Amino acid sequence: MAIYVMSDIHGHVRALEEVLDLASPGDDDEVYVLGDMVDRGPAPVDVIRRVRSLPNVHVLMGNHEMMLLDVLLDTGEMDGFTWALNGGFATATGLDVLDRDEYAELIDWMRGLPLFAVAETESRRYILTHAGIDAMEARGYLATAGVDTSEGRGAADATEEQLLDMMSRQLPETLLWTREEFWGQPTGFVGKDGTGPVVVVGHTPSIVLSRYADRMANEGVNEDGRGIVVPVGACDATGGVADRIDIDCSAAAGAPRGRVGLVRLDDGAVWYGTIKDGE
Repeated sequence: MAIYVMSDIHGHVRALEEVLDLASPGDDDEVYVLGDMVDRGPAPVDVIRRVRSLPNVHVLMGNHEMMLLDVLLDTGEMDGFTWALNGGFATATGLDVLDRDEYAELIDWMRGLPLFAVAETESRRYILTHAGIDAMEARGYLATAGVDTSEGRGAADATEEQLLDMMSRQLPETLLWTREEFWGQPTGFVGKDGTGPVVVVGHTPSIVLSRYADRMANEGVNEDGRGIVVPVGACDATGGVADRIDIDCSAAAGAPRGRVGLVRLDDGAVWYGTIKDGE
């Protein structure tokens, strides 16, 4: 069984189909989708349907799903104008043509999406969320739980239960929206020996990641200027291992720069679905 992770598809269902065909995750594999299935692209409802059809899929909440729910459930946290400015029109149009039962079931499903997960390969644990974490707060919790991350120890000794409890204490706003605060400093989870959990997120398009992060493994784009997966933070203090990975390959930008990326955590293999003109 392998573990695949992707994020920020933003309504680009054809690119999603392309990357799934290329990677061909099996029925026994797990696929994590870290939110932002909707908005901006032409077919957000079709993206949701395709994602939900995957065997062993785990879907997390993104800030765009939260904006959608805030508007449609009238929570007062987000207004329709702001949602529209963030690409919500395509999603609203797709939802409007659903029959009442499918609409209600979809909204109810989306309301139940979790904000984080922990996945484990044979060699490492991965903390998955949409945007990032408050690393200082997280290390503080681990210290109270008996996991000392100071002096380059990292958090390899943290159990899955401790990591999940740590994430449950993070502010939802941080998990859904953070950028500079997360990318601007190491997590402290990966120790000098290179062991410890790595945080995998979307939300920040790789084509603009250099505004927030240093120690990027690449420039955030390929030779054609298209978005790519970016490991961040590898240095002597982490044993040369990136402690953060950005998997938002800039689908929100559309053509010609945007792509949908899919990463297999077990071996780091990456596939891309390219967004074409008119999509």
